[in-house]
Amino acid sequence: MTEQKILEALSNVQEPDLGKDLVTLNMVKDIVINGNAVSFTVVLTTPACPLKDMIRNACINAVKLLVNKEADVTVNFTANTSSNRKDAATILPKVKNIIAVVSGKGGVGKSTVSANLALALAQGGAKVGLMDADIYGPSVPIMFGIRGERPMMMEIDGKGMIVPIEKFGIKLMSIGLLVDDKNAVVWRGPMASSAIRQFVTEVLWDELDYLVIDMPPGTGDIHLTLVQTVPVTGAIIVTTPQDVALADAKRAVAMFGQAQIKVPIVGLVENMSYFTPEELPNNKYYIFGKDGGKRLAEEYDIAFLGQIPLVQSIREGGDSGLPIMMSDDKISRKAFEDFAGLAARSIAMRNAQYPSTKPLEIVS
Repeated sequence: MTEQKILEALSNVQEPDLGKDLVTLNMVKDIVINGNAVSFTVVLTTPACPLKDMIRNACINAVKLLVNKEADVTVNFTANTSSNRKDAATILPKVKNIIAVVSGKGGVGKSTVSANLALALAQGGAKVGLMDADIYGPSVPIMFGIRGERPMMMEIDGKGMIVPIEKFGIKLMSIGLLVDDKNAVVWRGPMASSAIRQFVTEVLWDELDYLVIDMPPGTGDIHLTLVQTVPVTGAIIVTTPQDVALADAKRAVAMFGQAQIKVPIVGLVENMSYFTPEELPNNKYYIFGKDGGKRLAEEYDIAFLGQIPLVQSIREGGDSGLPIMMSDDKISRKAFEDFAGLAARSIAMRNAQYPSTKPLEIVS
């Protein structure tokens, strides 16, 4: 066996999403051959890649079939999270991907989806931050059990920066960490927009593979401020199956598809898809209708990222400060893990196929 023969064999292994082989994509590193033993490293586009086993098996089969059937093949993985930022990177300079989680209406579980998406990506090995941009209804402090905590300040190059609170391996920032949760945030639009700018320019996010931003419901000032301030990689739409939620989700899809905004939609996830009683884990009751989100994704030709069940433990985890991704609920955890894996794949494909991201200039 030689390094050249190994590379020739691996040039027959396709990266499933990007449609090219591993060697052409420069994803194979550190080939070591010792007798019949060969090891090498495959550099993935995201630590949260759900296709590791498929790629590993394809690599092993290629070496055994095309080089040496007696080969003892070890495939290692590392990740260099893809990014398509071509802006000056003066804002959030070390953040590779900025993902806005949006919904057309409130009450669809957007914050629950955002929180567990961030945790699932982090558990896959990525560096993740979660920014609660829902100024009027911040929920991150409750969902992560950090009510009453206050972030520290640090001086960087003569400028005071807010240090996010870290919990469960991710960085967290919310207006709820800066104001008393007994007081209502009564702000006009410009004040709310100013707070969002502060969250991205005066918070020390540092190096992140993904910054997940939990957006307020609807389509308004804060959404426009975000896309004007930072290069948003893409948006994830959250909906529930019933028609009234789908109608509002269509507005969110339409907003990000407008010519003057044109933020790519990473995909759509359907929350509260079906009810599964704890004592009957194999039963599914479609309380709000069936497959509405899937049909909407097909109608607009956007990626469908999965269905999240309506399970009591998901609600309880959010209320108690222990999100479901930190629990022992295997069924709900797997739903979010599958969703996060598909989201990470869709983000990598977006970075490979769409133009580079940059803040948008919107002329009113």
